[in-house]
Amino acid sequence: MSYATPDQFIRTFSERETVSLTDEKRTGQVDTDKLAFALTRASNVIDGYLVARYKTPWPDSPGILTGYCCDIARYQLATDYRQVSDEIRFRYEDAIKFLRDVASGRIGLGRDTAGRCGFTPAFASSDGSRRTEARFDNGY
Repeated sequence: MSYATPDQFIRTFSERETVSLTDEKRTGQVDTDKLAFALTRASNVIDGYLVARYKTPWPDSPGILTGYCCDIARYQLATDYRQVSDEIRFRYEDAIKFLRDVASGRIGLGRDTAGRCGFTPAFASSDGSRRTEARFDNGY
């Protein structure tokens, strides 16, 4: 399962750019098979990092992973045609840095190790006053 759909990719980067990255046959149309394959490859990269802390693949996709999946797929498509701009490279490197931080435990995704969403309120008191804190079920 991909963390982003072809439609999400197109909405993120525009149909024009998507055509330029996928249209090998010069039809003027998005090659949806090539785009879907790129998103699957990008999702596999993401899973490679997430598997260090979570059971993957997930049946749903946290929004932040959708964006990073699009960035990784865009980079991979652009490198196929040697069209990598500084922006594309920066967004790819940012995605990989984020995934490394998730894998190392520096960033949590609000999931337990099985990949289920989990959020429970916890209460803490300091100086006699009550304040509400929140924590994720897995402690992050």
